[in-house]
Amino acid sequence: MWIIDSFVWIDYFNGKVTPQTDLLDTAPVQREIGLGDIILAEVLQGFRCQEDFEAARDALLRFPVFTTGGVEVALKSAENFRRLRRQGITVPKTVDCLIATFVIETDFSLLHSDQDFDPFEEYLGLRVVR
Repeated sequence: MWIIDSFVWIDYFNGKVTPQTDLLDTAPVQREIGLGDIILAEVLQGFRCQEDFEAARDALLRFPVFTTGGVEVALKSAENFRRLRRQGITVPKTVDCLIATFVIETDFSLLHSDQDFDPFEEYLGLRVVR
């Protein structure tokens, strides 16, 4: 399962062509894809036009949406944040820490375009779609 991060979805909905949006474009044929509830919120909150919001909501809800929070993920996310901090790395966004931890714990892979996930890959074993 590929979890698609919010920046990739945002680029996709804005018609921006990137290596990640190209992968997303072909992913449903090749792989099963999904997103986290936090990602769903991040993507949808950016729409200004109600019609665009509804179209994006309907499109995204065709994919599995996973609960990425909860006590277990929150605790493990805090541990991961602390592990990275001991390496001299500060994760700037709690949301990214939660998403990365969820993906690691579920043994999924993450399609992203956000360098904030790189330490999770390098130090904590986050699987990334290339």
